Amino acid sequence: MLWFNVHGFDDLGTPPSTLPTVGTNLIDISLKRRKKVTLRELGGCMSPIWPSYYRDASSVIFMVDASNTSQISSSCIQLLSVLSAEPLQGVSVLLIFNKRDIDCLMSLLEIKSLFRLDDIIASATQTITTLELSASSGQGLQEVLNWLESVTVK
Repeated sequence: MLWFNVHGFDDLGTPPSTLPTVGTNLIDISLKRRKKVTLRELGGCMSPIWPSYYRDASSVIFMVDASNTSQISSSCIQLLSVLSAEPLQGVSVLLIFNKRDIDCLMSLLEIKSLFRLDDIIASATQTITTLELSASSGQGLQEVLNWLESVTVK
């Protein structure tokens, strides 16, 4: 789940409880430089229709539930599909490992290794940034907002 309640970077509010995204959501946020950004959130179960949104994307935030070890490999396959899509060849990509506040069976290093993240980053045509996040506590949210700010000032 992507969650942003931003009127400025200093007032992030209280994060809501998190649930997997079912369907799609549109979220408008305002960044520091009064730049309005619309995020279209598409749940993992909506992956068959993701390609219909690629042409309108200026950047991609790909969130992985790092606590769900049984889905890590399918998340990697979905990421590779997104990265290989022609309309997304020049966009910036933010790969978020969410739920890092939950005790997981695998460390972040192990998850990145399973993803073969170094190989993906080396061969991708996109600039890929990785961050850890806890959507429930808000930990890491500031870094996500900073990334959004950096990719929208271009």
